[in-house]
Amino acid sequence: MKALRLSVTRALGGVALAASLAAPLAAQQAPAGSAAATTLDAIRARGSLICGVNTGLAGFAQPDSQGVWRGFDVDYCRAVAVALWNDANRVRYVPTTAQNRFTALQSGEVDMLSRNTTWTLSRDTSLGFDFTGINFYDGQGFMVKASAGVRTARDLNGATICVQPGTTTEQNLTDWARANRIQFTPVVIEQLNDVVQAYVSGRCDAYTTDVSGLASTRSAQARPQEHVILPDVISKEPLGPLVRHGDQRFADLLRWIHYGLIGAEEMGITAANVVQAAASDQRPEVQRMLGRTGDLGRMLTVDNAWLVNVIRTVGNYGEVFERNLVPIGLQRGPNALWTTGGLQYSPPFR
Repeated sequence: MKALRLSVTRALGGVALAASLAAPLAAQQAPAGSAAATTLDAIRARGSLICGVNTGLAGFAQPDSQGVWRGFDVDYCRAVAVALWNDANRVRYVPTTAQNRFTALQSGEVDMLSRNTTWTLSRDTSLGFDFTGINFYDGQGFMVKASAGVRTARDLNGATICVQPGTTTEQNLTDWARANRIQFTPVVIEQLNDVVQAYVSGRCDAYTTDVSGLASTRSAQARPQEHVILPDVISKEPLGPLVRHGDQRFADLLRWIHYGLIGAEEMGITAANVVQAAASDQRPEVQRMLGRTGDLGRMLTVDNAWLVNVIRTVGNYGEVFERNLVPIGLQRGPNALWTTGGLQYSPPFR
């Protein structure tokens, strides 16, 4: 009996030891997982979405002269608010820099990031985020002054190049230069406005970031024609919204908002005709998308007419792109629909 008690005690002690060893890890994981699991409930209880955006990037996220935030990334925030409450104004925008954006999401300061952020393995795993889709296929490029006579990135050997720290851009630049035996002097500046000013003032010969960012910066200059975006694209930069790990319900909603914008464009559904399509379009896929048949909205914990409301408010993907990005000089390219040779593609609504 004593031996039995001893073996049981040892066994229980082993369980206790294992539990004690596991406790620190559980303690580390619980807050993030717990917070993420209740994000959608917290948003609903608060009655508004807190969306992390860029501090100011023309075409993507920037307040207008009346202080109203507008842009491609902003429209995705607005679409979430419409899906939840049919009210695009229930969003509080929090400007984030390249350095503090991830801390803002991890800490719960923002509910989501919709801020030209590249999907990478480390961000998807070690930083504890879930990307909810690729809403813009981008790539890193270079911008120089037209007067410099530079035609390709290889002509930048010996140049000074402006770049922001804490971005995939910085690492890509180093990798590209090493692989191509290009010598350069980096000018690393944290704030976007300061980086652009350094480039414009001649402190550096070139500015490197995603091509979308270059187009935005170029469009904001007094004489855009004096700046040239070189043809070289040195990386893949898939951009999209992201949420915290463990936040599956919220991630599902964001994911299918994007697919809804894509699917609507493919089906020819626009802000102008979506109400009519919901009432009379007989295509089975359209009926499911727009909530006439099935229960797809409720599977996402929103009203079955959620996509009607979203498209009526922000338009389909093509309309969002046309309104925000074409004016700064960006064309669809890989962001065209798969039916026209692009990469944008929605899984079936069924």
